Amino acid sequence: MPNAPLADRLDGLLFFPVTAFDDTGALALEPFREHVRQGIEAGAAGVFAGCGTGEFSALDLDEFSACVAAAVEVADGRVPVVAGAGYGTALGQHFLQRAVAAGADGALVLPPYLVDGGQDGLREHYQQLADAAELDLIIYQRGSAIFDPATVAALARHPRIVGFKDGHGDVDLMQRIITTDHSDLLYLNGLPTAEVSQAAYRAIGVNVYSSAVFCFAPDIAMAFYTALRGGDDELVRRLLDEFYVPFVELRRLGAGYAVALVKAAVRLGGLDVGTVRAPLREPEDEHVKALAELIERGRRIVAA
Repeated sequence: MPNAPLADRLDGLLFFPVTAFDDTGALALEPFREHVRQGIEAGAAGVFAGCGTGEFSALDLDEFSACVAAAVEVADGRVPVVAGAGYGTALGQHFLQRAVAAGADGALVLPPYLVDGGQDGLREHYQQLADAAELDLIIYQRGSAIFDPATVAALARHPRIVGFKDGHGDVDLMQRIITTDHSDLLYLNGLPTAEVSQAAYRAIGVNVYSSAVFCFAPDIAMAFYTALRGGDDELVRRLLDEFYVPFVELRRLGAGYAVALVKAAVRLGGLDVGTVRAPLREPEDEHVKALAELIERGRRIVAA
């Protein structure tokens, strides 16, 4: 349904591909295209290109445009492509213009860079971006962008603001936001390993989530998603206990591992997407080895 509203098309697991670089650190579009292709064929409901897992902050405008255009080319209308956007209001508009030119279906607007202008400042920032945008926007709550329920309700009235992704993790706040907002805004669980918290989010009406695990083990991610939706509590419990919670603990062993460890896992799967760019750093060899063993354990659980 390419002509359906963006929020209606994002029903399923959301895929945030890593951005591929070659041995010199330059953008490598061919492995990136293959990464996106594999994700779509594995069942992704949407591709979020050049976002947090894709090292948005490490890309210049031309690299960003190339990544989004490549994702749009590979998706070919099968699933929506949502591009990242961010920084201050002025530069954010440039990223949105590039996303439109590249053919994106929408944009995930990351928190404003470094500054904190309170709720009035947040509202004005997103209002200006939405006024200037030529595509639908999803707000991203995390870091310096933590929203009061009234602010979300006000922004939800803008016809270009169609979604709200939570990476903050305060379920009490999310419940109050959802209760206050009476629009049909699409709410997304966007925590780094969303599977661990998704049962709690489902209980307050948040049914869509992004999966970092889908980047490198879509079979495990889809098995968990299907089990959770289908009420297979035993499989959900085993995957949480023996795969997802240990993965979270492993991720906590290094700064920036929410991206660097995921990228290392994609390489473990045989796709050379290169290393992360500074200021991120590569994970320790022992942690990558532990990750490989953990992925094998998850696959044994799914197979059983």
